Amino acid sequence: MQNAECRSRVNQGGGRRAEGGDQPGAENGGQRPENGGRAADFRPPGCGLRPPAWAHLADELADRLSRESVIRRNEPLAKHTTLRVGGPAEVYVEPAGERDLALVLRFCRQHELPFLVIGRGSNLLVKDGGFPGVVISLAQPQFTRIEIAGQRLHCGAGARLKRVAVEARRHGLAGLEFLEGIPGSVGGALRMNAGAMGGATFDVVESVRLMDYSGAVRECKVGELAVEYRSCPMLKTHIALSAVWVGWADLPEGIGQRMNQFSRKRWNSQPAARSAGCIFKNPDSIPAGRLIDELGLKGTRVGGALVSAEHGNFIVTDDAASARDVLDLIDLVRGRVRAERGIELKIEVEIVGQ
Repeated sequence: MQNAECRSRVNQGGGRRAEGGDQPGAENGGQRPENGGRAADFRPPGCGLRPPAWAHLADELADRLSRESVIRRNEPLAKHTTLRVGGPAEVYVEPAGERDLALVLRFCRQHELPFLVIGRGSNLLVKDGGFPGVVISLAQPQFTRIEIAGQRLHCGAGARLKRVAVEARRHGLAGLEFLEGIPGSVGGALRMNAGAMGGATFDVVESVRLMDYSGAVRECKVGELAVEYRSCPMLKTHIALSAVWVGWADLPEGIGQRMNQFSRKRWNSQPAARSAGCIFKNPDSIPAGRLIDELGLKGTRVGGALVSAEHGNFIVTDDAASARDVLDLIDLVRGRVRAERGIELKIEVEIVGQ
């Protein structure tokens, strides 16, 4: 009966979903490919398993988790990314809380399975073959809470950044206005040290709660973390569970005005079409978007992928796009920049899968 009950929870591309939680950027994961150049073929330990083996592993994992956790087979990852391209995950899990998350990580370690933790998929490109492992989404209510205490906001890793900005405004806390236009989650912002409009994540974060890949939890003050431009290296080997953000007192009306100004500025300079945000990191000498614009690459298309006319550092997709289209367009742009300016553009988005 236990296995039959388990299989009722592990469906092919469907399954019973718990109520609540935000929609799921790549946040943190094991077996991560390098993104300095063209994404290498990704062949982690679990990718040679046949479907029956994955089905058995999914059933075994479901037996270990609480019934509040969600687990599915062959979950399409395109619907969990803002580019809306990419293949399925062999196993997709939404742990109900920290205990279940630790159980998933230990299960992956025991069976040598690759895993990837995602947020809202706003900085993520999944290849067309999908992810040959376990994809973990911190979308359940324990990971999406936002609690206010004085000038501090205690936010789960799965909370949407726009919601964080709105709650800060509602409670008269300034300094987090720049978050309203970043289409990601707290965990993704921490991992990438996301920023916009002159603000950056770790400018307003006081501490981070982390879990390592063995399931052990620790609290880190920001001074203990080596933070870089668009990166927090500690979160390449740890998973962000939550963070404490700090604002300062101001009138909600003034905060709202700044948020509206940022929003207008963003939509005047960035595409409304689906994208993964900036594709390339800015070189030291010139912003990537300006460089791409100067080379006349705006509007360049490969299949269903297009260099945005509004901003050269954005690639947008249509309904016919594939991950291969996006990858080929990335290669085309990098090749032109290399040939004509001698600059090696580094990729900012996470590229995963096979």
